[in-house]
Amino acid sequence: MFDCFQNAQPELHIARPEFGPAVRDVLSKARFARASAEIRSWSGYRPTPLIELAGIASALNVSSVHYKHEAARFGLGSFKALGGAYAVLRVLQDRLTTQLGHKVSFKDIHTGKYSDRISLMTVVSATDGNHGRSVAWGARRFGAQCRIYIHAEVSASREEAIRALGAKVIRVNGDYDAAVAQCRWEAERYGWFIVSDTSWQGYSEIPKDVMAGYGVMAREITSELTEPATHVFLQGGVGGLAAAVASTFYQHWGSTAPLNVVVEPELASCLMASAKNKSPTAVRIQRETLMAGLSCGEPSELAWDILEQSVSAYMTIPDDLVAPAIKLLASGQSGDTRLKVGESAVAGLIGLFCGALNPKLRDRLKLTPESRIIIIGSEGVTDPEMFHKMVTDDLPMDGAEPA
Repeated sequence: MFDCFQNAQPELHIARPEFGPAVRDVLSKARFARASAEIRSWSGYRPTPLIELAGIASALNVSSVHYKHEAARFGLGSFKALGGAYAVLRVLQDRLTTQLGHKVSFKDIHTGKYSDRISLMTVVSATDGNHGRSVAWGARRFGAQCRIYIHAEVSASREEAIRALGAKVIRVNGDYDAAVAQCRWEAERYGWFIVSDTSWQGYSEIPKDVMAGYGVMAREITSELTEPATHVFLQGGVGGLAAAVASTFYQHWGSTAPLNVVVEPELASCLMASAKNKSPTAVRIQRETLMAGLSCGEPSELAWDILEQSVSAYMTIPDDLVAPAIKLLASGQSGDTRLKVGESAVAGLIGLFCGALNPKLRDRLKLTPESRIIIIGSEGVTDPEMFHKMVTDDLPMDGAEPA
């Protein structure tokens, strides 16, 4: 069941974080609290399950593994629902406040007080899929127009899911970073409002709001666990998810917060490169990874400020481990609850498998029989065709459906 992970040779880079002020101040407790209070008030909000995988924990000789399963988040299928939509609300609030010369509240927007003005506003974003769905959903929810830019390799099903939420979808030749570039250029030309989950020079407040939304997920975890985990394995990408979780956990648990391990595809390892160079470093994506949501060649500078001060280890993993991990969760081979998940959801789990089963990596990651692990299951099946290809005919035909 675990042979392919045991035999894998992922690259591991050990860092020595100092937990400086960025972990406390870039995303402050007050910003997290404001996002949490707003998002928890939305219709359809409910915490996603934190599922204990006792069979996997036993097989890996660790004390516990808890999997945060984001498949049902607001019906959008991923944790991204928390960030993009909330940031759309904040953009509209700030723009209206500027136009009108007085503070506009969230309540004013929810009740449609300024719907005529909002209907003339356009929010835009580049995406691999899930963030764009959240932005489109937020724009529809609050009454704004929306344009979403996707790159050449984004699947047709992900494109259609965004279009179904009322957004105009623009497909760009090239990779994710090319989509970001065109989105920025057209937004500046036409006066549209970018809602991005990555930051750059002069653009940081909106990504802060996106990451503050992600903090809702992390806060749900801290409210449910009776003691802190020892390790959390986090997806890479531009770094926003990892930064939000690391900040939330440190602000809640302090010196007993988990050791943070960032896991990203070999084909898109900008955070590993940044860690080695000790500064934000872009990498050229020569081939798209199966983990579509993590196919990012340039880190968020804002997220990097946090990660540099909070991450203890960086790991890169090959694409050929994605399907085995998805099959393992979907089939329940470990004796645990069967889970249907997407490609990006298993990055942290793969990192744990490789780290726990390789004696050298296990020692370097300080994994022991007493270790308590958190895995962020960042998405459900957001691309059904890809999921079908991954699992083929290997699921048991007992009539039971994975969650």
